[in-house]
Amino acid sequence: MKGMQQFTAIIESEGDGYVALCPELDIASQGNSVEEAKNNLIEAVQLFFEVADSSEIQNRLHRELLVTKLEVSVG
Repeated sequence: MKGMQQFTAIIESEGDGYVALCPELDIASQGNSVEEAKNNLIEAVQLFFEVADSSEIQNRLHRELLVTKLEVSVG
């Protein structure tokens, strides 16, 4: 995989910081701000592609990712 690829980043507040997840690769990172968490996730994904062999990339990569809202009865 050469060139630019687009991936999803899910970022949520956790304690005093933020956690960022790339669900296509099951890679997570964190930071003190949304921007820092996002940048750290980019760095983690880039590092994964630098060190992982092609079979590991294919095993972890979820090409079809669907994000939707759920309506759930609670209480």
